[in-house]
Amino acid sequence: MILVLLLGLGYTVYVNFFKNEKNVAKGADLNDIAFDFTLQDLHGNEVSLSDFRGKGIILNFWATYCPPCKKEMPHLNSIYEEYKDKGMEVIAVNATEPRVIIRPFVQEYGLDFPILLDRTGSVVEQYDILNIPVTFFINEEGKIIEKSSGELTEESIRSSVKRIIPK
Repeated sequence: MILVLLLGLGYTVYVNFFKNEKNVAKGADLNDIAFDFTLQDLHGNEVSLSDFRGKGIILNFWATYCPPCKKEMPHLNSIYEEYKDKGMEVIAVNATEPRVIIRPFVQEYGLDFPILLDRTGSVVEQYDILNIPVTFFINEEGKIIEKSSGELTEESIRSSVKRIIPK
């Protein structure tokens, strides 16, 4: 398990400090249509971002070894529970960690929203995620309304959710 954590940490260092910027895609930006992707969830089912079109989406990039991620996960879960029946979805994309590490984390925190596994880091790269956590707030048309880097509070999430709740 320590080896897996070190590999994840090594990848993060690689992405943050050594990757050639000329090879990095532009990434997702405000008012862009969010890039579609397909990843497996913790149960092995394939899930695409486009499966949630028509809903407001909180798209969060995270990892179990990230202290700010640990702090914001309960807030994201609380928001999910409150708004899931109002056309909102929370999707958490884990950056390159294996199921064996993620499952106990999800159980410990009692997370109910979809956790998707970016085992190769391709979606992290597509969205040009350099540090985690990063959260995108996407409206029902798939447009990125807000991008937030760093830890979110429950209040900041609530404020952003108001902008993406489907009408």
